[in-house]
Amino acid sequence: MSEFLNNNTSPFEGQYPDGHPVRTYLEENILIRSLMRELELVNIQDQFELFKEIFKKLEKVELHFARKENQLFPYLEKYGWTSPSENMWAFHDQIREEIKETRKALKAEDLEAILINSQQVFRSLEHIMQVEEGRLLPRAYQMLSEEEWKEFRDGDKEIGWMFEKDPTPYPKVEYIHPSEDTVRKKLPFGIEDKTHYDEGYLTPAQVNSIFRILPVDITYVNENDQVVFYNRGEDRVFPRSAGIIGREVKFCHPPKSVDQVLRILEEFKAGTQDLAEFWIQFKGKFIHIQYFAVRDEDRTYRGVIEMSQDVSHIRGLKGQQRLLDWDA
Repeated sequence: MSEFLNNNTSPFEGQYPDGHPVRTYLEENILIRSLMRELELVNIQDQFELFKEIFKKLEKVELHFARKENQLFPYLEKYGWTSPSENMWAFHDQIREEIKETRKALKAEDLEAILINSQQVFRSLEHIMQVEEGRLLPRAYQMLSEEEWKEFRDGDKEIGWMFEKDPTPYPKVEYIHPSEDTVRKKLPFGIEDKTHYDEGYLTPAQVNSIFRILPVDITYVNENDQVVFYNRGEDRVFPRSAGIIGREVKFCHPPKSVDQVLRILEEFKAGTQDLAEFWIQFKGKFIHIQYFAVRDEDRTYRGVIEMSQDVSHIRGLKGQQRLLDWDA
């Protein structure tokens, strides 16, 4: 049961299993309505800071939306139900804009605008919660298999919840030795020729194609200070050739910069630093250079990634562009 219920019985006890993703969405709706009621009771003129504090909690509805968009909607699409992705997502974005306008009014301390904008947020949230409760979640509960609901937990945790503490795990977490883990997510593509990364599966050819089109120079030096990889893009900032593979990294830099390179390696290996950053003018371009320590999950040092990028165009961007300009 979710912590915000303060150990009282959930209204969904017996209707949905404890910790089930659908139940969590519904219990978040209880929290959303509770926060809206609190805000409506606040005298904003006398309790402005309290209003801001409560509204900040309500802004965490973004996590509720993000889980739907990135977790729930993809599963529904597999069963051919695409209208939530096409329509409800747009309504999420509308509410995001309404929250943004309220946030602007709060920053300006414009009490009239705060009240008008926040009331619009409340109306929109109530409408979308009614759609969730009346159609989206009950239908999804029936549509998805038990195994698919079990797959939700890791992705949900990665995005997060509105609650101060994580909801009860679903299903109850039990240790399974990797050799006995026979659960496999069903995917619409074969994985026999692919490598499994943290999330997703790619063939070597796909990996190579991705590295080739990235607008960033990437060089990987292993824990023995040997260059073992670089991406061969069409417009590299700094030239590279196959002869660099296997070379000790200190010999890949001009003598005047070797001391800096060696210090970076020393600090990375010692675990005292994880990032070194530089920016320079080079051949009329503004170049951003970063060195990242590569580590295992247990923090064991596995080398360094050097990334260089011409950011001249990025630095010159102003305002915003939300539409394609291909036909301009």
